[in-house]
Amino acid sequence: MPESYNPCMSDAPALDFWFEFASTYSYPAAMRIAPLAEAAGVTLRWRPFVLGPIFKAQGWDNSPFNLYPAKGAYMWRDLERLCAELNLPFKRPPSFPQHTIAATRVALVALDEDWGEDFCRAVYAREFGEGRDIGTVDAVADIVSTLGLKPAPVLERAQSDAIKARLRAQTEEAQRLGIFGAPSFVTADGELFWGNDRLEAALAWAKR
Repeated sequence: MPESYNPCMSDAPALDFWFEFASTYSYPAAMRIAPLAEAAGVTLRWRPFVLGPIFKAQGWDNSPFNLYPAKGAYMWRDLERLCAELNLPFKRPPSFPQHTIAATRVALVALDEDWGEDFCRAVYAREFGEGRDIGTVDAVADIVSTLGLKPAPVLERAQSDAIKARLRAQTEEAQRLGIFGAPSFVTADGELFWGNDRLEAALAWAKR
């Protein structure tokens, strides 16, 4: 989808799904959003971004789940319960938050093609379903290869100046929209919903 795409230009209900690969609650959202959007008749656009600059603007140098240990302990237990309810595998990764720049740049490449959503789900499945590292170029290359693609040309495109600039612009757009965490959902009329538990409400608003 071109970056200039504007959901307001389409007559079909539309929803932008803003997600960060380091975000724990983006995992269940990413794994369930596509069939829910299809059932609702809502056009979905996947919008990867990075939370680091947004957190820094709020004076944080780490995830709030690490800055506030009680909140972090609750989050991990809550995610464990949620994944069990959704029949999603869950295993806490070795480090949190993980470095996500490489994976996010590849996601931008993939979402321009027909394997983007599969790649995003594969990243989340490895990170929070299997509890494995996704923060290195080698890990991202392995995920690409599991989708039947050759990693080298994909990684080369992901390292281009155009993709780097696009990720910066997309993160800046998230800030302009008032996004402060992930997952977030933005409707065609600019309504913002934050959190996996607001997904259904966002879809319902998009259909209004």
